[in-house]
Amino acid sequence: MRKFFTAVVLIPLGLILVVFAVANRHPVKVSLDPFNSSDPSVAVTSPLFVVIIVAALAGVLAGGAATWVRQRHWRRSARQHEADARQARAQLAELRAGGGGPQRFAALPPGGSHRAGGRDKQGATL
Repeated sequence: MRKFFTAVVLIPLGLILVVFAVANRHPVKVSLDPFNSSDPSVAVTSPLFVVIIVAALAGVLAGGAATWVRQRHWRRSARQHEADARQARAQLAELRAGGGGPQRFAALPPGGSHRAGGRDKQGATL
């Protein structure tokens, strides 16, 4: 299935990228000096496709980093739930192995009810 995905999606995407690079190979000057546009102190001359691809990659990385930072609460919560589940599994294994020792349960009052007289809150007989 993975090879099929590669053949159907990534190969055409690579071909489109190559065609884009060939069509936009003219050099452009990218200036990082906002005060002097005619003679910038910091400028880079490179093909247009390099500028566009680098800008797209920078956007993908910035978006991924922002998403990763925003999801830290969910990752922390998942770690806590995993630790709780691990602790519960360990307790269950200990109880199944009989290592929990004698259990002490509160004795029920005479008559088998938990309330005096065998009646619930509304007075009905249990």
